Amino acid sequence: MIDGNGAVSVSDWIAAPIEPADETVFAIGDVHGCARELKALLDAVAAVPSPAGSRRRLVFLGDMIDRGPDNIGVLQLWAGDEAVRGVDRIDRLMGNHEQLLLLAMTGSPHAAKAEAMWLSAGMGGGCFLEEMRARASSADQRPSAALFAAALGPDILRLFMSMQSHVKLGNLILVHGGLDPALEQDRCLAEPWTSFTDARWAWVHGEFLTWHGGFGGKIVVHGHTPPHKHFELTGQADPHLLVFDRLSLDGGTTRTGIVTGAQIEAGRYRILRAGAT
Repeated sequence: MIDGNGAVSVSDWIAAPIEPADETVFAIGDVHGCARELKALLDAVAAVPSPAGSRRRLVFLGDMIDRGPDNIGVLQLWAGDEAVRGVDRIDRLMGNHEQLLLLAMTGSPHAAKAEAMWLSAGMGGGCFLEEMRARASSADQRPSAALFAAALGPDILRLFMSMQSHVKLGNLILVHGGLDPALEQDRCLAEPWTSFTDARWAWVHGEFLTWHGGFGGKIVVHGHTPPHKHFELTGQADPHLLVFDRLSLDGGTTRTGIVTGAQIEAGRYRILRAGAT
């Protein structure tokens, strides 16, 4: 299908042992400031039919911000309510990029290290910081809740401060990074974001993606690891296939130009991609 803001491709349905508690789940992976692509994907989600009587749930998997050209635009789209998005419920999960900014903004004991990491070239937080400074007419202000509110408003700040670590739904676990198989599952998911990198659900890469032992009957839907890094770890040419009870929805955004999501229903799923495929 074609949207006015770009192309959205929809894959064929793929059979899978998914039981999402009589809901249709639309999950969206890493966006990293690519507002144009996110808008196209959200518009497509609103137009996609789901089974009659099924509740529609939209889950943002985190890493909405940094690196890309329009972080403020992304968060304005991200903040749209259920009526705007054509769903019954929205869950906004925290990624490690949001976590770093929150640690920097909230006076955490980890604030200095988190801010330095967030502003590093690899993380790309400087792009978002400059957008906030320009919007708030504050040329040199450091990351803070006051700067965020001045740039985006108190309502979006409130949503940003109240993100979840994960969602459990039927046999699905939706989370940003994944699960560390070295940790008991509930313990891993319960680790607070304030514990910085000890919150493994936001940061885990290799331990999770090279694990073949399953997750206690659960299927993990996640973002965080872009396709090129996913391939290096797993050898999996298409990262958006449910393999070893994992389904990755990180499309690589600023490297590939693609924001990836999925429509997940009982017994099947399909992949939605927005951008210059």
